[in-house]
Amino acid sequence: MGIKIVSRQLSGEYEKVLRREQRSFMTGNEVVAWAALAAGADLMYGYPITPQNEIMHYWARLTPHFGRGFLQTEDEMSAGFAMPGGALVGKKTFSATAGPGNILMQEPIAMAEMMRIPGVWIIQQRGGPSTATVIYSQQELRLTATGGNGEGLRIVYSTASHQELFEYTIKAFNSAWRYRFPTFVLGDGYQAKMREAVTLFRPENRGWELVPAEPILCLPGVPARDRDPVHLRNTFNLEEELYTRLMDQLAVYERIAPEVTEWEAEVPPEPEVLLVAHGIVARAARQAKESLNRQGWKVGYFRPVTVRPFPGQALRQIAAASPNLRLLVVESAYGQLLAMVKAELYGLTNPVDSLLKPGVGITAEEIAAAVDQTEEGEAVS
Repeated sequence: MGIKIVSRQLSGEYEKVLRREQRSFMTGNEVVAWAALAAGADLMYGYPITPQNEIMHYWARLTPHFGRGFLQTEDEMSAGFAMPGGALVGKKTFSATAGPGNILMQEPIAMAEMMRIPGVWIIQQRGGPSTATVIYSQQELRLTATGGNGEGLRIVYSTASHQELFEYTIKAFNSAWRYRFPTFVLGDGYQAKMREAVTLFRPENRGWELVPAEPILCLPGVPARDRDPVHLRNTFNLEEELYTRLMDQLAVYERIAPEVTEWEAEVPPEPEVLLVAHGIVARAARQAKESLNRQGWKVGYFRPVTVRPFPGQALRQIAAASPNLRLLVVESAYGQLLAMVKAELYGLTNPVDSLLKPGVGITAEEIAAAVDQTEEGEAVS
């Protein structure tokens, strides 16, 4: 399908939709398409891969009515490299992929990271290695947060519900164009395919300001006479040049990290156990916490909403305040979140246990049983 953009002034259709909040029952992939529309996205570049395909399909159905564009490229790498091109001329661009497609896109993502070109990627994780399963996984956490040949200067939101898919997709566009770092919404196959109630709304109706996309290249005036020249580099001849560039980038990233980092925490007085989980598994963790609390356990809950930057300082403060507090890290991967948690808690003496089920969903009952096992001194795999 070729790319086609209809003048928004001519169509005017967007002004007719979502004038009021609308309660809907739809798949997560459909939610993402509506969220991108609400966020003011102009262009989607993509290539089919399950379980994100319906984002492309639904967006392609919306574009003729709302003056937006869609281009299916020959592969994921081409889609990834097309995205910065649209952003450079002032368009809000995004893509969606999973698994092997996420791997292929790491090269253009790394380029965008170095050149500070904004873009949004929706990652509906699938289990690996390779094609494996398209149903469920949290095995793309490490790849999405720190993939590419760089320092992982990215913003990654890990969603747990359809409502969050809608709201954090909008937020991802704002963060990408405000801070000019690659920004991701990290979902999964369950969120992509299942149907769930969601409230759709126009951001401006809730007082949310949308960050506009402005051209990075082709600015008015003569470079070096009327304005500073735009100098975007992705290759460096000397190690010292690269080092200087990276240190500048890292300084910016560390400065914005406190503004970007988000987490949820519910910790009772004198907690015995802290459940740590992200994404859809955090829903099961919270349900397990509530069940165990009713049984008399003093169980807390910590969920990183941004997995990059990771809210390590907040987690460390909770653990340091209760040296006997045991942490149970729960994830549908084999230690990707666990490694992040251990890195942040380095030097503390809190015991850290884990419930790791790569590529498989985890229930609240399994988490509650794991808490019982660790209390009895049994190992949890």
